[in-house]
Amino acid sequence: MPEQTEKLLTYAEAVNRALRRKLEEDETTLLFGEDVGIPGGVFGVTKGLTKRFGNRVFDTPISESAILGGAIGAALVGRRPIVEIMWADFTLVALDQIVNQAANVRYVSKGHLNAPLTIRTQQGSGPGACAQHSQNLEALFAHIPGLIVAMPATAQDAHDLLLSAIESDDPVIVIENRNLYHGPKQSVKLDGPVEPIGGAVVRRAGHDITVVTWGAIQGRVIEAADILEGEGISTEVIDMRWMRPLDIEAVLASVSRTGHLMVVHEAHEFGGLGAEVVASVVESGVPLRQSPVRMGTPAVRIPAAPSLLNAVIPSAVRIVERVKSILEPSLQTVTR
Repeated sequence: MPEQTEKLLTYAEAVNRALRRKLEEDETTLLFGEDVGIPGGVFGVTKGLTKRFGNRVFDTPISESAILGGAIGAALVGRRPIVEIMWADFTLVALDQIVNQAANVRYVSKGHLNAPLTIRTQQGSGPGACAQHSQNLEALFAHIPGLIVAMPATAQDAHDLLLSAIESDDPVIVIENRNLYHGPKQSVKLDGPVEPIGGAVVRRAGHDITVVTWGAIQGRVIEAADILEGEGISTEVIDMRWMRPLDIEAVLASVSRTGHLMVVHEAHEFGGLGAEVVASVVESGVPLRQSPVRMGTPAVRIPAAPSLLNAVIPSAVRIVERVKSILEPSLQTVTR
């Protein structure tokens, strides 16, 4: 095997390299969506791919239903399509194609057909995005049997999880985040073997509390863990990465050592995947020293004003305060 290449790349560049690799390796791979071709993507993620791969990378009309319907059809006749939906909010226009069609292909054909389809989209809050461009919908898609859902939070995962998604013979939704696209460059290993789907990772080891998270808010969780470390509290941070399949075993292994659990996500707290994590841990019977806690966005529409946005999205400071409130009874016991 040739020596693995390593480069400093932004999150967006890492996605671009993964797309480039699969388009080079497999001629059945197609890439299409609104502005992904000549413009290079509304966020510049697909820049240069039309020039390199010609009509295998192309622009589509503004119709998410048509984009997804065409992708399912292409998948059924032997192509491996990758489609970009600009905002996760816009996938709601094509729910029938995703939920009723793509997710059901293998089942309704008695296993004779599959839909090797990758849906790339991005979500998350940002100043001025407002209610129709800032929803976090991972729980909605993870709820559907037949769909695989990934949420990479690092440049390396943006590259690796996308490769895994494209090689899957079932539909995969890869949810990126525009706030991560053009951040600092990170070291990314390229040309390595494609990883199997699934598996959480420990981003920071600790022994006092387990904090489970995913997506862009992981940065705030790690910032909070740094603050807590300075105050003598050791926080283990787990990045779930895959929303479906959900690696509960990794969470149980951590919680069995720390005895405390907190889940932090940017999505609305009500009905979010944090509830699934908490329920799975409680049902497992793993001993907990305190009740598990969820922390997400309250049940409000996302405001456009930056000041109001900051008030509803969990901040590092509020995460620190919540962790301390969970640990306070245990810390008092130790003091006594």
